[in-house]
Amino acid sequence: MMAGTLRVRRSRGALSGMFLVLLGIWGALIPFVGPYFHFAYTPDRAWDATSGRMWLEVLPGVVTLISGVVVFISRFRPAAVFAAWLATLAGAWFAVGHLIGTAWTSIPTAGTPVGGATRATLEQVALFTGLGVVILFVAALVLGRFTVIGASDVADKPERGAHAGGFFTEPVPARAASATQTIRRAAARTTTMVPVFRGGGRRSTASNAAAGRAAAEADIAAGRAR
Repeated sequence: MMAGTLRVRRSRGALSGMFLVLLGIWGALIPFVGPYFHFAYTPDRAWDATSGRMWLEVLPGVVTLISGVVVFISRFRPAAVFAAWLATLAGAWFAVGHLIGTAWTSIPTAGTPVGGATRATLEQVALFTGLGVVILFVAALVLGRFTVIGASDVADKPERGAHAGGFFTEPVPARAASATQTIRRAAARTTTMVPVFRGGGRRSTASNAAAGRAAAEADIAAGRAR
């Protein structure tokens, strides 16, 4: 059963993967197209591939993009979890990488924000700190969805049955299996009911009531199974 739960529905990470793809595209492209709107770090020139932009923006953006694609298309739980961890590292690098670059001379810096105090704050949030926090949040959602085994994941797996191969060829939903078991138990109680005859050849009142209840339970269970 544990081996079967490694497979998940593709829709499990579709929305989160799409968000990671969009965030990765934004993080990798905004340093090159932002100068068109004077919304960037220096140098304020479009498509200027400086070492700071490549290491601090393009690299984590590409990692986030690839991680989002894997989460979006993957049906293998460990692959999606690994991609989510990569997105977590990319988001953390977006958030603190430019701070490390200003303190360590061996790491290229991202430059300085263009514009006044308000625009500089927006640029720092949209290009680095805020972008990294959002990526971390989405990656955490992906980890939560793919590391928890839900009841629907177990219900969709094949269950052991009485067929010749030892397993049903189609998955048996938990509700249908429960209804089937109820029908079997009600039928067993009905078939094992032994009529009690007393004087005059009449069945006792208690025996008739028990048989009626068993038949009613069987009908209700059969209706739920349909």
